Amino acid sequence: MTAVSTLQEQQAISDPSTFSKEDLNKWFDQRFEEKQKELAANHTPAMSIIATRGSMDWAYPPFILASTAAALGWDVSIFFTFYGLGLLKKDMNLKVSPLGNPAMPMKMPMGPKWLQDMNMNIPNVLMGNMPGFESLATAMMKKTTQNKGIASPEELRTLCIEADVKLIACQMTVDMFGSNQDEFIDEVEEWVGAASFLPTAQKSDICLFI
Repeated sequence: MTAVSTLQEQQAISDPSTFSKEDLNKWFDQRFEEKQKELAANHTPAMSIIATRGSMDWAYPPFILASTAAALGWDVSIFFTFYGLGLLKKDMNLKVSPLGNPAMPMKMPMGPKWLQDMNMNIPNVLMGNMPGFESLATAMMKKTTQNKGIASPEELRTLCIEADVKLIACQMTVDMFGSNQDEFIDEVEEWVGAASFLPTAQKSDICLFI
């Protein structure tokens, strides 16, 4: 910016009548653009996640998204409500439920390659009603994640804690299920209701319901 333009800006501010309306509009547009760039450069993205499910397969999305965003330097909050509250327990003891997962692929995590590559199209009604199938599906998923080098939900939760992800428990759900706060990890930052969390979600750049 030249000395002349700086002087012109000072004159425009002290005596707007010295500038035409067109000149003033250009000056304000330029200043506004500069301010927007400054705000964007200094802005820390924020993400809010509402976690509502507590099975092993549904534990991955909130923890993976939260830990990844936190690693990028974002401010991240997860609100655990209803069955998602189980993801905050000291002992998660998560299982995979085939019931309600009609598109869930079933592949063997061990054995010869041709067997591992086979997609077993087992009817959902059969998976959901076969005794012991939930334990089998859980064991298969745990083995698959181990084979692929994927962190467990417990490990991902620890990553979130280390990355300062804010873990928030729904107090209404705690009361409804008759839970005790001693059942949950010490890193839970808040025990609040939806009315307390929604303002945080409103201010977030990204809000996800999982």
